[in-house]
Amino acid sequence: MIAIDARLNAYRHGGIAQYTQKLLTYLPKIAPEQQWLVLEHRKSPKPLVLGPNIQRARLFTPPHHRLEQVLLPLEIGLRRPKLLHSPDFIPPLYRPFPAVITVHDLAFKLFPEILDANASRYYGQIERALASANAIIADSYSTANDLTNVLNVDPARIDVIHLATDMQPIALAADAQRHIGNSIWQADQFMLFVSTLEPRKNIPMLLRALRIAVDRKPQAGYRLALAGRRGWLDSEIWQTLAELHLEDVVTWIDSPSDEEIRWLLSACRLYLNPSRYEGFGLPALEALACGAAVVVADASSLPEVVGEAGLKLPVADPLAWADAIERLWDDDAARQALRDKAPAQAAKFSWQRTAEQTLAVYRRVLD
Repeated sequence: MIAIDARLNAYRHGGIAQYTQKLLTYLPKIAPEQQWLVLEHRKSPKPLVLGPNIQRARLFTPPHHRLEQVLLPLEIGLRRPKLLHSPDFIPPLYRPFPAVITVHDLAFKLFPEILDANASRYYGQIERALASANAIIADSYSTANDLTNVLNVDPARIDVIHLATDMQPIALAADAQRHIGNSIWQADQFMLFVSTLEPRKNIPMLLRALRIAVDRKPQAGYRLALAGRRGWLDSEIWQTLAELHLEDVVTWIDSPSDEEIRWLLSACRLYLNPSRYEGFGLPALEALACGAAVVVADASSLPEVVGEAGLKLPVADPLAWADAIERLWDDDAARQALRDKAPAQAAKFSWQRTAEQTLAVYRRVLD
């Protein structure tokens, strides 16, 4: 029986929780002969997945709890799995069964200022987790390189298995519009950023670029949607927004639903991701899947995800971003050229392939 730790799904939506959900959706289908044990927290109102080869264990130990390393091995050990997959970085460090871990990024090492005391304690276990793991999965070659360069992990111990998306575009009329958040959004009349608002997303740089573009062409009609929940240390974003007097140009959409994000990605004139660091950059892939004209920072995993289907710009150059915004906003042919490449690039990533490659790692460890 292979166990997958899905306790985080009771507390979060998206990111690691989405990755775990997708593995649990696809793995039991591609390996129906295998018994799967889903480790959920007791807060989960209903099973994440159902199936004849799926068992559910409801655990008391919350994710990231300070006593997790004492309590979790006992709770899992009672179920006697042959193998445990920890999608949330840190497995039980002392255990009688092998463990596979997924490392999504090393933001906590590269940007330690983003951590509070609890996060610092949890992610401070990463070196021990890496040493104890029987296999290490990284979401991207960028993260794999970080593991080697920052934490001296032997590259031979790392399996790079990309994430994916099932998101599909929505066919929209040219005059389509929708009320999302507190605003009406007109198709093809706004730029879009999707993610948690936090320091490494580099939003102040994007706002400075937008200020340059607006000053050059005040009547262009630029409009930017920042779609995502507030993260930590986000005060610089709001200070920059006020200092640059962009309140009439930039609108924050707090915690949009998956369906609203799908509409926004399908309707946007440009999708912009200026992040300084992404372990994979799933919103950029979702933008490609929805046929958006994508512009990303030439940093971390983003070039790996968008390939030749997206425009890549220097991460710290607002003038270059202003130039790109101005050019692409007015150039229908250039935007369409990016959109034409987007679906084929997105199709290179699939959850079926992610699950198959992950299953191969399990089998190698078990053998």
